Amino acid sequence: MTGMWRPADGPVVCVGETMAALAPTPPRPLDSAEDLRVSVAGAESNVAMYLAGLGRPVSWLSALGDDAFGRRVRAAVAAAGVDVTGVRTDPDRPTGLLVKDPGPTRTRVHYYRTGSAASALGPDTLDDERLRTASLVHLTGVTPALSPSCRNLADRILGTPAGARPYAVSFDVNHRSALWPDGTAATVLRDLADRADIAFVGLDEAQALWGVHLEAADVRRLLGHPRILVVKDGARSATAFGDEGVCTVPALRTHVVEPVGAGDAFAAGFLAGLLNGGDLRHALRLGHITASAALRTTADHGPLPGPDTVERRLGLSDEDWTRLGPDAG
Repeated sequence: MTGMWRPADGPVVCVGETMAALAPTPPRPLDSAEDLRVSVAGAESNVAMYLAGLGRPVSWLSALGDDAFGRRVRAAVAAAGVDVTGVRTDPDRPTGLLVKDPGPTRTRVHYYRTGSAASALGPDTLDDERLRTASLVHLTGVTPALSPSCRNLADRILGTPAGARPYAVSFDVNHRSALWPDGTAATVLRDLADRADIAFVGLDEAQALWGVHLEAADVRRLLGHPRILVVKDGARSATAFGDEGVCTVPALRTHVVEPVGAGDAFAAGFLAGLLNGGDLRHALRLGHITASAALRTTADHGPLPGPDTVERRLGLSDEDWTRLGPDAG
């Protein structure tokens, strides 16, 4: 990644909305649940919390309501080691909320975020002093879906040509169809992803957005400009296209409690691997290790294995890596 990065100790800055989250405990359909657990949920803050857990300096920029949910979100993200001093408190708009409804085959998510504090974010967010020393800015396709001002913010972050930006930009497509009722997701998300230095997309997302028969190599032809493109193929593998060529690493076999948040964890692990000086194979492995931590919890953010365990697994041969069992994360 020579030529793209500030010094390795430059912070990562994650920009986007985080909501309070309500989920039945134990997991069961919402209409028969008796107790709800309160946690926090947000793609960019998930990435920030996992990056902090992996030892990277990281800040989160957003806005929260002046309410109990907002205070709870701020405290939870800060407790994970993330700098939250750039998060604004909006006295006029509430903190966003989501409610999870677990089912036998998938978890439905209901959003209550229209008019939220974070939906009022705009390009002035980029005046924050933390961006002056950032090595990387990370955002997702959720942000441009929230409001016109948030779309302007995403466009401004990605508006400068890659070689002229003072920091690298990482963009996770993170398509949420419920947030795109105007039908513009396919065009907007492809345009934004193709302007990033590093882009992440699930193969299933790409197929839903741009063509049901796409394979990873087809996605690379559609998104030809990112210096690194990562195509995630669910529980099977992830493929990275970059200056070094193409690298595919199988996913770890993991006992899945809930898949929500795994993509954010993967992105954090991959980015940490790059920022630590690793090659694509190293970064993909760290992405899988981090993702498996998210898969084993109903919360959006789960505990990581210890540093010694991570290092041991990163150093395994390819044969030993593919033999790792459900507790490998």
